[in-house]
Amino acid sequence: MKAKQYNQLFDELIKQYHIIDDVDQPFENPYPKDSFEHLLYRKCWIDTVQWHYEDIIRLPDINPVEALALKRKIDASNQDRTDMVEYIDSYFLNKFKDVNVKEGAKINSETPAWAIDRLSILALKIYHMNEEATRESASETHRANCQKKLDVLLEQRVDLSTAIDDLLADIASGEKYMKVYKQMKMYNDDELNPMLYKKK
Repeated sequence: MKAKQYNQLFDELIKQYHIIDDVDQPFENPYPKDSFEHLLYRKCWIDTVQWHYEDIIRLPDINPVEALALKRKIDASNQDRTDMVEYIDSYFLNKFKDVNVKEGAKINSETPAWAIDRLSILALKIYHMNEEATRESASETHRANCQKKLDVLLEQRVDLSTAIDDLLADIASGEKYMKVYKQMKMYNDDELNPMLYKKK
């Protein structure tokens, strides 16, 4: 798959989500469990639901109890998001495990999966900025400003997609190699967060 196909999958998923447009709607992955597409679809679904969690929690009149419950959901979603990035990187590590790394090969500043993570978020920005650029209830000035931002986001997607394709090609040829550092989040761990382990 090329990044263009990732974008198509993300766009289709985001449109599918907005048919019901509810953070509590059931999730069904249409791709086989052992496929790369399955990972991408799950990753973008997590991002899409979290995007809307973040919108809801910013309501000025949100009930504080509901806000706290939603904050817990956002924390859990962030953990799921990071886990999915690691699953995607594991896919790439396995895919490229037999590549002969060339002498002088360099490591990239981010792994392929973290770049794909940014691509998924970018798809959400594009969808929602397009909504604002075409929203009939908005002023002409608002729509024009949002269209300018949308144009930049679309350009950014082209650049990021190219960079991802180039990175994967370089890894496949041995020009670059990937190295994964597993997450070391501390605030979710009751052995590492002092606010948690002091309560024991």
